[in-house]
Amino acid sequence: MADSPSMHVAVIESRQNGKTYTSVLLRQSYRDNNNRVQKRTLANLSRLPPHTIPLLSGALKGKQYAEVGDILGDPIRSRHHGAVQATRTAMNAIGLPRLVARQRCPERDLVLAMVAARILRPNSKLATSRWWRNTTLPEEFGIAGDVAADDLYAAMDWLDERQEGIQGRLARRWIAQDDLVLWDLSSTWYEGSHCPLARLGYSRDRKRGVPQINFGLLCDRDGRPVAVSVYPGNITDKETLLPELDRLQRRFGLSRVVMVGDRGMIIKATIASLRERGGVGWITALKSQTIHKLARQGHLDRFQDPEHERTLFEIRDHPDFPGERLVACRNPRLAGRRDRVRQELLKATEKALSEIAARVEGGTLQGEAEIGLAVGAVINKRKVRKHFHVDISATGFSFRRKQKSIYAEAALDGIYIIRTSLESGDMAAAECVRSYKRLTRVERAFRNLKLSDLQVRPIYHRLEHRVRAHVFICMLACLVEWHIRKAWAPLCYTDAEPDETGDPVLPARRSEPALAKVHTHALPDGSGAHSFRTLLDSLSTIVRSTHAVPITGGEKAETMIEVTTRPDASQARALKLLKDIAAM
Repeated sequence: MADSPSMHVAVIESRQNGKTYTSVLLRQSYRDNNNRVQKRTLANLSRLPPHTIPLLSGALKGKQYAEVGDILGDPIRSRHHGAVQATRTAMNAIGLPRLVARQRCPERDLVLAMVAARILRPNSKLATSRWWRNTTLPEEFGIAGDVAADDLYAAMDWLDERQEGIQGRLARRWIAQDDLVLWDLSSTWYEGSHCPLARLGYSRDRKRGVPQINFGLLCDRDGRPVAVSVYPGNITDKETLLPELDRLQRRFGLSRVVMVGDRGMIIKATIASLRERGGVGWITALKSQTIHKLARQGHLDRFQDPEHERTLFEIRDHPDFPGERLVACRNPRLAGRRDRVRQELLKATEKALSEIAARVEGGTLQGEAEIGLAVGAVINKRKVRKHFHVDISATGFSFRRKQKSIYAEAALDGIYIIRTSLESGDMAAAECVRSYKRLTRVERAFRNLKLSDLQVRPIYHRLEHRVRAHVFICMLACLVEWHIRKAWAPLCYTDAEPDETGDPVLPARRSEPALAKVHTHALPDGSGAHSFRTLLDSLSTIVRSTHAVPITGGEKAETMIEVTTRPDASQARALKLLKDIAAM
């Protein structure tokens, strides 16, 4: 018995007299009684509009179509997609999913989603689980169904148990043996009183009398965060250095590193311990008291030579620093700025003291104790008490500047001294200065963590391990954001290629292309320059919509399709730059 006939569209090309002719035919295929395939032409479609041919061919193959008006007229819902896609692309480019866990699991998906949400819309866990329903974040990260805050807390507990392993993989990926390691400590205040980490201490947020926690960032030489540690709020900087070094050497397998820390981190007590460890170098700076001592000894007199203006020189073989190198630096621009500020503070203090003297002379302020209280309230308000001599009696008050003290302080304006254990053959003096200045990159990461970008503060979690997990999620978000910012430098005001070849003591200057972007607010191609946040906002206008499309035939009366906004040229370039992160 012959098969039922089927129809299809055939496109046939033929050449005749050197020309090519195309025919579009509606044909029918069937099998005859001898089971042989036969074809017959039913119609010549060559004169139909070209765009209708694929539609007819698809319909004959069983595809279903709807009117464009029907699709656009019945959207079910729209979700923000572009910024989610950008964050997801960056995370995949640096391999973050496999760094968090080699095998996919629900906990890993939730952790990655929380990292992305921290970049896009930092908020509480409850607010986050509600916010991302209006985005494509759940589907992009494979999260099915509704997610409650308790589900996020469970994922945080899972992450806390794996933090050391994850940070070890991050450190080994971006820090090599004998490489620079940047370490610094900061703090954030705590809302509540139940967490054992929350203690009163030195607040870098100027929130006196409020419990806080301390947390430190471990970064590679470029300022890329690779590990974070949470400490009680009353711990000091110097107490954190050796535990971090133990982590690097014993847990992360980096036995030979050069630690870079500020003058409160690497001090005499910790240096003695560092010397006992093999393979550990360090770079730090001297405190102001020690600089004053060196100045009194005459070691800084070379800065006063009018014939040879220097910005740096080395002090060798100093008996107080055996086996170390000191690199003395003087920034003339910083010196000028500090001198101007000092003069303004002195004048403001003199004005306040003159008002007190006028009150004493007019008889409205009498008594040595009363005059002393009034003077004490203003004389050190601007930290210049040491530059004034005051005479107070029961009926009189006078003051004058200590010019010798002012001149002595001005002589050290703009001067700082780098201290290092590295030999000159291992690192030149100029490079020691540049290496110490890299700590500003850690400070920049702290600003991103604590301000509007990632909002690590304030802390609300009551359990200690939840606090650690929260800070770790913020650090992972900071890591992803670091790569995004670097990739987007050509589109933003950021200097894509900062110059590090000039004098290391003088302030870094933006390149000419970066200055042009700042002055014109435009890129070389004429399109607008962005900040990191405005570029994310621009990408958020790319949405993914779900539409109910009516269909004919079959059992269903409609089907659902997904439509994603096409990115414009600037958005497409931003997404492409993120795909190239892996090559950085």
